[in-house]
Amino acid sequence: MSATTSEEDPWPVRTVARKIAEWVDRLGAVWVEGQLAQVNARSGTAFLTLRDPAADISLQLTAPSSLVRDAGGAVTEGSRVIVHGKPSFYLGRGTLSLRVDRIRAVGLGELLARIERLRRLLAAEGLFDPALKRRPPLLPHTIGLVTGRDSAAEHDVVRNATSRWPAVRFRIENVAVQGGLAVEQVVGALRALDRDPDVEVIVLARGGGSVEDLLPFSDETLCRAVAACRTPVVSAIGHEPDTPLVDHVADVRCSTPTEAGRSLVPDLAEETARISGLRDRARRALHGWVDREQHRLDDLRRRPVLADPLRMVTFREGEIADARAAAHRAVLRRLDRSSSELEHLGARLAALGPTATLARGYAIVQLADRTDDDVPPLLRSVADAPAGTGLRIRVADGAVAATVTTTTDPET
Repeated sequence: MSATTSEEDPWPVRTVARKIAEWVDRLGAVWVEGQLAQVNARSGTAFLTLRDPAADISLQLTAPSSLVRDAGGAVTEGSRVIVHGKPSFYLGRGTLSLRVDRIRAVGLGELLARIERLRRLLAAEGLFDPALKRRPPLLPHTIGLVTGRDSAAEHDVVRNATSRWPAVRFRIENVAVQGGLAVEQVVGALRALDRDPDVEVIVLARGGGSVEDLLPFSDETLCRAVAACRTPVVSAIGHEPDTPLVDHVADVRCSTPTEAGRSLVPDLAEETARISGLRDRARRALHGWVDREQHRLDDLRRRPVLADPLRMVTFREGEIADARAAAHRAVLRRLDRSSSELEHLGARLAALGPTATLARGYAIVQLADRTDDDVPPLLRSVADAPAGTGLRIRVADGAVAATVTTTTDPET
């Protein structure tokens, strides 16, 4: 195919096809591993489609029908096989195929070893990290379900979820859950549900089966598609012992589809009972609070200052009246005592003063000036008065008893 061609001297189709066939014939035989997506062994020649589980690439195989029959159950759709063959280019249709002379099923131990290697690879990349797990909503608006058509897994999920919450809504995507087309269809359904804004959780459900049956759910492409979903994904693949790799990548793992149906939505009866219980607790708490506050108000009302607000005023009024009466009595006693003291002092003064002397017959004689009404000084004796002096005599009550004019005669 190294010969040159030009626009003026092109090769015909047969030449190009023959040269390609010659070049392909020079290729040696190869061992190829893949998953059988289609097996057609009706005629003498069997036509098979070998698919790469990790990529959307397939290769056409041709083999004697006897080779397929001799392989027994190993050559069926969905089986993982290793084939030996030589590339061949068919001139009539211009197609490339692999003429197979040996077919061997991949052993279970080999499959498990490859799954383990893939598990370590995905774990190293952090796809199993618990920090990446998302919690599905308590009551999702719509549940996306990826499962086989009319399968027991679909029935278990829908029946159990509906029995717990009758109003639950599902968007169901029926796909192949085993075989060569399973990974492609499941990935497509996942992406379609992830784009739906109403779908708030996606469930991958499949019943139990052999390791070979569950191989699509340990496929690297499917695991990465689950990890890339923005919507939480619940894995319900197989039964309790079955643990495909998608269980580790999904946000929630359920051991069975039945458990998935029970965990997707809350139980209506339980939630109703819980709400009733919360209402009762709230009612009791409110009543208890009201009772406590009522007791506090009653205690406050029973206090004397609130039970009889005028009691303190009345009590103080009595105290003030008693104090006023005591003060009045004290003043009266003081007045009586002062009056008695005053009378006593008056009596003493009267006894010691000249009035008492005058009352016993004595008189106070003052020199009187006829031209002056002022009281003259007292005379100690009549002899001291000048001759012709008039004397005014005061009696004890202060009245003038007589006026005497003195003479020079001492006997007068």
